[in-house]
Amino acid sequence: MNTRPENTSLVVMGVAGCGKSSLGQLCAEALGLPLLEGDDFHSAGNVAKMRSGTPLSDDDRAAWLDTLANQLQAHPQGVVLTCSALKRRYRDRLRAATPGLRFVFLELTQDQARERVAARPAHLFPVSLVASQFAALEDPRQEPGVLPLDATQSLDDLGSAVVRWVRSTTAARPLETRS
Repeated sequence: MNTRPENTSLVVMGVAGCGKSSLGQLCAEALGLPLLEGDDFHSAGNVAKMRSGTPLSDDDRAAWLDTLANQLQAHPQGVVLTCSALKRRYRDRLRAATPGLRFVFLELTQDQARERVAARPAHLFPVSLVASQFAALEDPRQEPGVLPLDATQSLDDLGSAVVRWVRSTTAARPLETRS
């Protein structure tokens, strides 16, 4: 299952608790791509805010998104990035850095997200911030290059769906450019 499509860059996105890290790791392994864990690039100030239960503002996220965009550009042969990418302008910032960037949108309800976040007490993101993520989320389903998936499916099923999608869209790309 480890045949790497050429120049594939993918963001696994969604609210806290949707399974970005688990699916990102699985997809990176299956596609033979490096994995970038978006949370690893937050500033100490952002981490402190989140740990204290304070939602990040657009200003707080700006430098983080710039860092992620630079990381995407540093991997021109492809990469899997986990990132909430809650707003269209955040996704567009990442797209500007990497033409052809695709997004896997893991969907779940606010109650499901709260339950999952509560089950991981050592994580930097407290349950109290889940509602702010849903308030900020701008649905990406109508944007180009987005695969929406039900985050409650098994990890294996999610991973298989992503790999099929990446391989089918990569194979279709040369045809799209011929017209």
